[in-house]
Amino acid sequence: MTWGLDDYLASLGRYSGGTRRAYEHDVREFVAWAERGGCSEPAAIDHRALRRYLAYLTTRGFSRRSIARKGAAVRGFVRHLHRRGVIATDPGRALRTPKGDARLPRVPRSRDAGAMLDAAGAQVAALPGEGDDRVAGALARRDLAVLEVLYGAGLRVSECTGLRIDDCDFDRGLLTVLGKGSKVRRVPIGQPARDALADWCSVGRPVLATPDSPADLVFLARRGGAISSREAYRVVRAHPLPDGQTLHPHVLRHAYATHLLEGGADLRAVQELLGHADLATTQIYTHLTRDRLQAVYDATHPRA
Repeated sequence: MTWGLDDYLASLGRYSGGTRRAYEHDVREFVAWAERGGCSEPAAIDHRALRRYLAYLTTRGFSRRSIARKGAAVRGFVRHLHRRGVIATDPGRALRTPKGDARLPRVPRSRDAGAMLDAAGAQVAALPGEGDDRVAGALARRDLAVLEVLYGAGLRVSECTGLRIDDCDFDRGLLTVLGKGSKVRRVPIGQPARDALADWCSVGRPVLATPDSPADLVFLARRGGAISSREAYRVVRAHPLPDGQTLHPHVLRHAYATHLLEGGADLRAVQELLGHADLATTQIYTHLTRDRLQAVYDATHPRA
């Protein structure tokens, strides 16, 4: 009896590419561990074996958050095997994984995020004439547009890199975004993001585009191909905050949500803008903003 990995991986088609890769990696790790321990087929996996696997992950030094994620992937895998009749019972139903650490995202202040974007905009404004390095100018325009979209629309990196030209409504300032689980949402963007996107699409993108470039994608890499998440990470890292701190692209999404709530936005509205299926996922940002308000109070109120 095989493990039926191909069948299981095919069932993950509804998830985003990043989620599918993470689940595939975690499940392949589990199968390799089980086979090293003498479990040559799924029928040998029981609740005790799953608990041993979690203990093994602990000895490997994985964090509670990582163990929780890997445990969830394994539970999904054995549930799939049970549903397909490969195993008689589902040993993962009673498996309890450690709760992940409740770590709040660290985000820049709104003024620091604004200063970072202004600095990127100043680089574009200072570009030399047409006779100079057109590729460098195109990349500067692209980078500014990527930064403005990540912070101005709160997109996930995969949503940003997968953005299509037809998804951009410049007249109304709206982006149509394909999110997790193939869910589509429409999010507004401000004038700075609109201007940066329009400038990139009309002036910068044609410089990098080649006959083989994907015609429908907004963002392109230096050689004209689709921009990757790794490249988007390099773009954000190349534009530090005023204090020199560099960011991960997802931090700009955290900053987007936090600054909306600090400005008085409704939690349900922020949930819709972020594309969260569960309001509890959005509520983490309310804790973060309360911490900031407490810090302001402690630092400024005479009776604090």
